[in-house]
Amino acid sequence: MTQSDSYHFHVMRRAIDAVDTLGPQATLDDLAGEIGMSPAHFQRLFSKWAGVSPKRYQQYLTLSHAKRLLQQKFTTLDAAHESGLSGGGRLHDLFLRWEAMSPGDYARAGQGLTIYWGWFESPFGPALVMGTDKGICGIGFAAETTAEDTMKDLVGRWPNAAFIEDPIRLRPWALQAFGVQQDGPLPLYLIGAPFQIKVWEALMQIPSGHVTTYSEIAQAIAHPKAVRAVGTAVGRNPISYLIPCHRALRKSGGLGGYHWGIPVKRAILAWEAAREEA
Repeated sequence: MTQSDSYHFHVMRRAIDAVDTLGPQATLDDLAGEIGMSPAHFQRLFSKWAGVSPKRYQQYLTLSHAKRLLQQKFTTLDAAHESGLSGGGRLHDLFLRWEAMSPGDYARAGQGLTIYWGWFESPFGPALVMGTDKGICGIGFAAETTAEDTMKDLVGRWPNAAFIEDPIRLRPWALQAFGVQQDGPLPLYLIGAPFQIKVWEALMQIPSGHVTTYSEIAQAIAHPKAVRAVGTAVGRNPISYLIPCHRALRKSGGLGGYHWGIPVKRAILAWEAAREEA
């Protein structure tokens, strides 16, 4: 991860606004002019970041892309589970293994737990990474909010824990999380209520470049009528991107909500689609 990762994201974030403002028929010259770059420089930056041309990436940024994803890349979680996409399997381009905190420990709101934290550049802007001795327990993005708000959000989930700034300890996991290097299974430590953890485990069965619906998740965890509760649990997912809550859509094809901002959700979905195509 480098400063350029964050820079590329901010260019892309401005491009999302340009696409929304100018419409899907905007040319490369139009988009580059809106952002204040030459067409050649704009195309070079985007192609490096996304792996496809700005014009192709533009198609992934349109709001109708979510509906096309549901039509073409819909994942039935039962089938994903049967194919081995579980805790020991390959999940959205990463090998993940996870452990869940016991309900009793969760009820104590992190009491007796030490959580380390640090800020890192990511393909989606500044990322706050948190972890215990057992693995990553939190990732939050600050592109659509402030660093202070992102920190307050994650700290508030485990108010009785001790928080220590230690980016050096977390750096190897952060590099793995954002695809810079692979070094064995990446450990996650899920700190949540039992129902939430069931939902987060279901999310981890969705492969990169695919999506599912909130109602499908409810079916997969044997609570078919709990769609609203599932949506709440998806929104409370503390480990953004690795537990891919961005891949959960409304049955209508709408994006639904996203805790760190809809532009970030659109950006991640478009980035994953582009990477799969490339």
